[in-house]
Amino acid sequence: MSFLFEKSLSEIRSQLLAKELTVTEVVEACLKRIEETEPSIQALISVQAEEALEQARAMDEAGPDESKPLWGIPLTVKDLLCTKGTKTTCGSKILENFEPFFDAFAVAKLKDAGAILIGKANMDEFAMGSSTENSAYKATKNPWDLNKVPGGSSGGSAASVTACQAFGTLGTDTGGSIRQPASLCGCVGIKPTYGRVSRRGMVAYGSSLDQIGPMTRSVEDNARILQVIAGHDDRDSTSVDVPVDDYLAALNREDLKGLKIGLPKEFWAEGLDREVESACRAAVAKLEELGAELVEVELPHSSYAIATYYIIAMAEASSNLARFDGVRYGYRSENAENLLDIYVKSRSEAFGDEVQRRIMLGTYVLSSGYYDAYYKKAAQVRRLIREDYLKALEKCDVLVGPASPVTAWNVGELTSDPLKMYLMDIYTISLNLAGLPGLSLPVGLGADSKMPVGIQLLGKEFDEATLYSVASLLEKNTEQLGTPAGL
Repeated sequence: MSFLFEKSLSEIRSQLLAKELTVTEVVEACLKRIEETEPSIQALISVQAEEALEQARAMDEAGPDESKPLWGIPLTVKDLLCTKGTKTTCGSKILENFEPFFDAFAVAKLKDAGAILIGKANMDEFAMGSSTENSAYKATKNPWDLNKVPGGSSGGSAASVTACQAFGTLGTDTGGSIRQPASLCGCVGIKPTYGRVSRRGMVAYGSSLDQIGPMTRSVEDNARILQVIAGHDDRDSTSVDVPVDDYLAALNREDLKGLKIGLPKEFWAEGLDREVESACRAAVAKLEELGAELVEVELPHSSYAIATYYIIAMAEASSNLARFDGVRYGYRSENAENLLDIYVKSRSEAFGDEVQRRIMLGTYVLSSGYYDAYYKKAAQVRRLIREDYLKALEKCDVLVGPASPVTAWNVGELTSDPLKMYLMDIYTISLNLAGLPGLSLPVGLGADSKMPVGIQLLGKEFDEATLYSVASLLEKNTEQLGTPAGL
């Protein structure tokens, strides 16, 4: 018999609507779970216990509302999504006391759907990192092994949902920051097509790359949340007005006959850990058993993805983070004697090492004399990378490959080697450059490490429905990981 907090979002929703559970009982179960697990995994920056309980009691008094798809469901969100009246720190000292006066579009959609926000998830500062060790507040641990990292930058979100602190969460993905931690923690995470979910109210890192997406313990739960937050926002110029498919209907597929699945040879080459390759190959074989036709494809410019991504992302970060100057809001140095001092000391004291490193590199590649050599060239290569994906997806419906080259590594193992840390995103970065959707789901534990292994499904623009249909079938035919032992 499973504990209440281990149930799926879909199960809890059914029980709430049938009045088999009260919202208060569900919220209390999650808060108790947070109290039990948070000292060890450090997944949340803040917990909104009183507000959540007050909202739960009011909902119980009013009674179930079937028109709201997430009615009474406790969720967490990454701490760079603005939440009205609740601090939004971005994992940084510079925003330690920042309280937004509005909700991010995605957060507002969750609330309108009846969800209850019970916490803000830890993250690498301003989403810059692959291990959630760059937070100014705490280093999140992997629920499967507290000596391992959860991935990043949405590591707090991944750890929170994997540890059953909530029934779902929102993360953001600039270069793999949903899919990589989902893989390392053993949960389901999707990066929607760029423009599918409004970015309004998300504190920007790389404006042409960032995208919000849900992380959950099952494919069905993930589809339920994306169904709520997807859609056009006329107050966001990067939001695209394209009809939203019925993602739940896509889960009813019985086989994969007639579907072509591409295997990019660059994703299965040297550098892929053997136990990760073994688990992912077994999943691919399962897809073939279900009726899919396998096709080998090439992404010839993917070898340039790391360099291209970091030039573009750091350039955009340099521009976006210029607003945090100690003048209008955020941290201001107490030692400043003049205006220049305010700028220099506030930013030097409040930004972490990785953020400062990326700002400096971004400023350099945008500087006079270097713009054409670096940023312009990276933008040109980005177009070639996108064209590679579009050509590959003309031959098949979905691309499949590992989400991470390795399973979770030890805490502190890569913090002194930024370049090696950057390579941990080698299989996820190119998709952000192309602006296409990608979904990561667990396919087992590594034979040696006993840590989760994730596979990612990559699709055509605005075709998240096909990703869900394939992922759902694979999930049903793969042994589920369950809740991490010892938590």
